[in-house]
Parts: sequence; structure tokens; C-alpha cells
Amino acid sequence: MYKSILALLTCSLLFLSAPATSAEKAVFAGGCFWCTEADFQDMRGVLDAVSGFIGGSAPNPTYYGNHEGHYEAVEVTFDPEIVSYQELLDRYWVNIDPFDARGQFCDKGPSYLAAIFVASDEQRELAEKSFAVVENEFSTMKVVTKILSATTFYPIKGRESDHQDYYINHSIRYKFYRTSCGRDRRLKQIWGDRVTH
Repeated sequence: MYKSILALLTCSLLFLSAPATSAEKAVFAGGCFWCTEADFQDMRGVLDAVSGFIGGSAPNPTYYGNHEGHYEAVEVTFDPEIVSYQELLDRYWVNIDPFDARGQFCDKGPSYLAAIFVASDEQRELAEKSFAVVENEFSTMKVVTKILSATTFYPIKGRESDHQDYYINHSIRYKFYRTSCGRDRRLKQIWGDRVTH
């Protein structure tokens, strides 16, 4: 019995002393945050994808209230030991229209513009390299997606929290919106078989 207890204590101490994986965050604006959230949520190594606002000066922006200057965006929490920031960037690009300076797909206006919000020099360097790759691939087109410094991210919450996991909780309406907005059709036109949906 003492051996069993000793073995259990040893295992517990080993578990407690093992280094915990540090989750990292990345923020992407790709038009409608319902769609951007769905684009990332199913990736292996993504721990969470949360819809919200970033980039503006209005405090505590809300969907139905003042979010002037803010982008609709998604904060992705990921395990860098499973999925890299580069892989997130690769997923991001094939789920946006990088040439639309007025918004994304049927959604037009400043809050629907595409942007990568970087939180470190490393993220900025990788984002800029990925931008250059897209520019090189589409050399006759102007890539207008912005790379911006991350500011405060405001998750959608409270009475507006039904916007979180919208693609799961309102799947029929979400699919109708995604199709009627022409998102998948345009993505296929740009990226072909690389599209993730």
C-alpha cells in the first residue's frame, strides 16, 4: 500500500513540475467575424477563437452600438507546440479577399476591412513575409490587407454574446449568410482548392 501511495505522489509531483504550455494569441480581421471565427476554430492546436472588435478608439465597442473605427476581428488562442503562427497566417490568407479595399465580400465599410493585428516583432516579421508571398503570387493585383499593431481586443459579450460561435449556434442562418454573401464563391475564385471551407 505504501508503494502505491509513493508511486501516486511521485506521479503527481512529476505532473506538477512539468512545464505548462504557454498559449499564445493572434488577432485577425477578415470581414464578418462569424466567418473568421469558423475559419480558425477547427484547426488543430487552436484552443479558442473569440469574436470581437479591435483597432478603434471608441471604448467598449458593441455590435449594436458604437464600434466606429474598430474592425470586426477574431482573437485566436493557440498552442504554439501544435500549430504555429505561420500556419495561422496561411489559413488566414486563403479565407479572405486580399484585394478588396472596401470590405470583404458583401460586407462593405471600415469595420469589415481585412487586417492582421500583430502583438510582437516576431508576429510582424512573419506577417510581412506572408504579405510579400501573396503579393508575389498575385503580382498584377494590389494587396490591400493591412498589418497593424495590436491594441485592446474587446470580445463580444453580454446581450450580444450570441455572436460567439454563431456558426454553431445558428448554423442554418450562418450557412445561408455565407452563401448569399458570395464568400465561398469568391474565395474559390482567388485561392482554388486551398480554401478551407
